[in-house]
Amino acid sequence: MFRKPRNSVRRKGTLAAIPWIGPALVLIAAIVAFPACYMVWTSTRDLSDYGQDRGSAGLANFRELFRIPELGSVLAHTVIWVVAVVLITLVLSAGLAQFLAKDFPGRTAVRMAVLVPWAASVVMTTTIFYYMLDPDVGIANRFLVDIGLLDRGFGFTKQPTPAFLVAIGVAVFVSIPFTTYTILAGLQSIPAEVGEAGRVDGASAWQRYRFLTLPQLRPAIAVATIINIINSFNSLPILQVITGSIAGFEADTTTTLMFKLIRQNRAIDVAAAMSVLNFVLIIVIIAIYVKVIRPTREVDG
Repeated sequence: MFRKPRNSVRRKGTLAAIPWIGPALVLIAAIVAFPACYMVWTSTRDLSDYGQDRGSAGLANFRELFRIPELGSVLAHTVIWVVAVVLITLVLSAGLAQFLAKDFPGRTAVRMAVLVPWAASVVMTTTIFYYMLDPDVGIANRFLVDIGLLDRGFGFTKQPTPAFLVAIGVAVFVSIPFTTYTILAGLQSIPAEVGEAGRVDGASAWQRYRFLTLPQLRPAIAVATIINIINSFNSLPILQVITGSIAGFEADTTTTLMFKLIRQNRAIDVAAAMSVLNFVLIIVIIAIYVKVIRPTREVDG
């Protein structure tokens, strides 16, 4: 019996699938591929302070970017920012998800309350924290003075290091709801028989979580981690509200540096080069994470 070549069968299968995946491919090309390519192209142009294209600049914008003395420290701040926000968020969310998975009175109300920071505007939430910590009129500062922990209001948002730490705290606060619900969904997909089998075998609560629950949460944690990496890496509103008024670059990440290049220096073309570097860094970080952690190996195996 004559059999069609395997390549021919695959080709026909691909063509048959195009009507179904075509709209998704068009959407990806329109909102991902085209902006990314345009961003790279813009980074090679000589742009005026008002965005007028004056011709090709080659790699001059990148050379100008790497001549910025503070770039090294800004990259270090970015690493600290992303690692701290993602790790603290994952740890707190894992514990909160474990708590919300239990049956207790008022669980629905607590679950709804956890969503509040996610539902509120990030700028509004950050602004509330900013004014709560104001050294003169902030309610948090007033409270710390009243209970004797401080002699007078402290400028938490007026100095680079404290302001950067406050920004990390706010970023964790607004990231917890999504991460908690992602891990909670993973917990609820695990059959009850898995934990029961570990209990019968005499495993402790920590052993059951470490060796039975956690491996099955790898896909959920992977999704939460990757999205949190992207969100924190590109986070501008939180840092801009908390640290935007601080002079210099001691509390800046690559995203806020890009904003300052546009707003203060009017260097739109150099900012475009910074955006390309930002994009490459995100891709590299996520690729390393997926390669090293291999979050789906338990599922694929």
